[in-house]
Amino acid sequence: MESTQEKAAVDVRIEPLRGLPLVLEVAGGVGRALGLTLLWGLEIARDAYFRQLDRLNVRPRHKRASAFPPGQPKKQRTTPAR
Repeated sequence: MESTQEKAAVDVRIEPLRGLPLVLEVAGGVGRALGLTLLWGLEIARDAYFRQLDRLNVRPRHKRASAFPPGQPKKQRTTPAR
């Protein structure tokens, strides 16, 4: 079922950036590009490191790792209910 109402025309104006807003947009773009470049560089270094470990035939640890430190767990303090 179609509606009988037509959509109102929208007047779109594109205004060029000038001055400080233009500088901020360019600086934001440059900052994003530099951030991505840094991340890509770190990923390349990480991949090279793990590739070197594979070449040297370094295997992962034999013992299973744990998220909890060794020893007795700390006693939990309970606060009195109000």
